[in-house]
Amino acid sequence: MKKLWTDGSASPNPGPGGFAVILEHEDGLWEPVVLGREAKSTNIRMEGKAMIAAINYAKEEGCEIYSDSEFWINVLTKWADGWKARGWKKASGEIQNLEIVQELYELYHKYPVKLVWVRGHVGTELNEMADVWANRAREGAKLID
Repeated sequence: MKKLWTDGSASPNPGPGGFAVILEHEDGLWEPVVLGREAKSTNIRMEGKAMIAAINYAKEEGCEIYSDSEFWINVLTKWADGWKARGWKKASGEIQNLEIVQELYELYHKYPVKLVWVRGHVGTELNEMADVWANRAREGAKLID
C-alpha cells in the first residue's frame, strides 16, 4: 500500500489554488508525484482534489492518505453515506463542492484507502512538504516527466 501525503492551498482564499500528492518511499525518501491547480478555488476544494489525485495515483494497489484535512476525512467516514441516502443533500440543504464529494466518495469505495489525519503545520516533515508543493503548484509549478 502506497503512503501518500496530500495538501491543498488557495491564496487568497478563495483565489488561485494548488494541490500536491507526496509519495513516501520505504527508505524514508519522498517525492512529489502529482501537482494540480485551479485559477479560482478554495483551500477546501484543493484538499479534496489532492485526495482524488492520491487515490487515482495508487488505484488497485491502494494507499494510506495522510492529510491535515479533518473536513474531507469526516466527509468520507461520517457524512457522505447519509448525504447519498438523501439524494446527495444535507439535512440543512445543498452540499458545497458536490462534484468533488461524489467523485471522492466513489473512488474511496472503489479502491483500498486508509485515511490518516495529521495535525497540520506542527513540523511533521511530509505534511510540511505537501504544503510547500501545494503552494508551488498554486504558483504554477509542474512535475517534469
